[in-house]
Amino acid sequence: MNIPINMPVLGREEMREVGRVLRGGALTNASMEGGPNVREFEEAARRFLGSSYAVAVNSGTAAIQAALHALGISKGDEVLVPSFTFVATANAVVAAGARPVFVDIDKRYTMDPEDLEKKISRRSKAVIPVHLYGNVARVKEICRVADERGLMVIEDAAQSMGSTYRKKQSGTFGDMGCFSLYPAKVVTAGEGGLVVTDSKDLYDELRLVRNHGMMRGYDSRTFGLNLRMPEINAAIAKVQMRRLPSFLDRRRTNASMLSGLLRGMNVTIPEQRDHEEVNWYLYTVSTEKQSELKEALNAAGFGASVYYPIPVHRIPFYAAMKGSCKKLPVTEQAAGRVLSLPVHPGVRHNHLKKMGTIVGKIV
Repeated sequence: MNIPINMPVLGREEMREVGRVLRGGALTNASMEGGPNVREFEEAARRFLGSSYAVAVNSGTAAIQAALHALGISKGDEVLVPSFTFVATANAVVAAGARPVFVDIDKRYTMDPEDLEKKISRRSKAVIPVHLYGNVARVKEICRVADERGLMVIEDAAQSMGSTYRKKQSGTFGDMGCFSLYPAKVVTAGEGGLVVTDSKDLYDELRLVRNHGMMRGYDSRTFGLNLRMPEINAAIAKVQMRRLPSFLDRRRTNASMLSGLLRGMNVTIPEQRDHEEVNWYLYTVSTEKQSELKEALNAAGFGASVYYPIPVHRIPFYAAMKGSCKKLPVTEQAAGRVLSLPVHPGVRHNHLKKMGTIVGKIV
């Protein structure tokens, strides 16, 4: 048995749409508007998320880069980010020429608004809360702090497509929201990303940034990069958006069953806060027996994984950075205790029961 931590769910419809692109021969489109599949995907995503505008790009990292460039973030600026996340969040800040300032997390592994407020300086220009594991960050509080201190808010919603707070989709609270369509995510394009916004000005700037700053031909109006999503990827993504509700239902059913199996054991199980609906991208427990439990689950064929064993501020590149944060106590404690278990649509009830049995024996 081999049950990975996450896996793409692909079928005949995705294959059929990819085949159409291949037979048509137009594999990408260098216009400001993008190709027909890109536009279809953008419209489907925009409607699902309830945003005014959506811009498809070629990765989740590219989405954050595009958002930072659209805001004019550059050398000398500071951007506040959590350290308990994938390194891409901070890397995008460095790629824009700015400096990431690391903020500690709360007990649900998302940015702590109180520590955020302490870390703001005169050089701070933006904040990037991460909706880690699909948990919606305390984004209302973060947006309030940002508004009071004159900061822009870019939500890193790479892991939270379909998660909501008070029925509002993650990624739609701040100035921009950035999503990933990597194969392990809730929906995939193979590789891909998305930026959503309600600002027409930011939308126009994002479309320039993703296409070398060009509006028509070789007329670069601003700085830009090749962040375009190819038509093949968009063809997959537009189908995945239609299937997303069923993916979410299966994940939520699996997560609920696993919680029922683990409740009462000596392990902290994930809980939704009031008015929150989590997409269960990663079902993450906390235990003092992290390594033993991971080893036992892996030996039984379950791809239980630690996200993330080394916080970003401890990664060699960032640890060596001048002025880097040296201590984030909640972040560091979490890194030594968290373990994510698979609950994706490919996980069956018998798999969940077996995982529950293994956890019960270890903890």
